[in-house]
Amino acid sequence: MALEITDANFDELVLKSDKPVLVDFWAAWCGPCRMVGPIVDEIHTEYDGKAVVGKIDVDANQEFAAKYGVRNIPTVLIFKNGEVVDKQVGVAPKNVYTGKIDAAI
Repeated sequence: MALEITDANFDELVLKSDKPVLVDFWAAWCGPCRMVGPIVDEIHTEYDGKAVVGKIDVDANQEFAAKYGVRNIPTVLIFKNGEVVDKQVGVAPKNVYTGKIDAAI
């Protein structure tokens, strides 16, 4: 399972990470988010030690969704050195997400 990212731990897990970070902005009621969720979990396992992979529930954690202008979900942001370096809005195949992480590594 991907890391559970919250407003409280976002700074530590995402912005201060020394590895690239994939953050899936999602919500329980979102059908397409349920399609992306298992892909993100697989990526978490495959990139263990190379990248940080997590999910943030936008209903429970609105601060960073608002800060990064997340208006549609699922939205996946790729961070490197605390900055957004790539973005994917909507459902995409796994290789799209892994390609974005690979580019940041």
